[in-house]
Amino acid sequence: MKKIAGIVFVVMLICGGMWAAPQADDEAAIQAVILSAYRDGLCNVGDVELVKKGFHPEFRLLGIKDDALTILPIADWIKMTEAKKAAGKFPPANRVNMELPLIDITGNAAVAKVKFLVGDKHVYTDYLSLMRFAAGWKIVNKIYTSH
Repeated sequence: MKKIAGIVFVVMLICGGMWAAPQADDEAAIQAVILSAYRDGLCNVGDVELVKKGFHPEFRLLGIKDDALTILPIADWIKMTEAKKAAGKFPPANRVNMELPLIDITGNAAVAKVKFLVGDKHVYTDYLSLMRFAAGWKIVNKIYTSH
């Protein structure tokens, strides 16, 4: 009986390792997309090619202003970034940093909680929705709250 229990335990360890590796790979890929496309592309560098690689073309930023839902498509956010870059506002005086305390993945869908910091100040908490496509993980939606 102890021998069977030992074999079952070893099989569980092996199988658990097989499932953990893809999850860790996905988490690393999601973190890389967020930091490259969002932090660097939109906030610190103004590189719209990085933005286009990491954001789905149908991405929407959802917010609330005067108790009404606001919607900002990625195409508009890219135009704003290009205008800021043309005005010489990159790199910003206070760089944006991001902490990712939560990445939750189920199949081809994921959610990431992002602490958006300007310098050391926590300015926003973002919730990003991501989907896995043939080309990799893409940010498809954002909601947020200000601090």
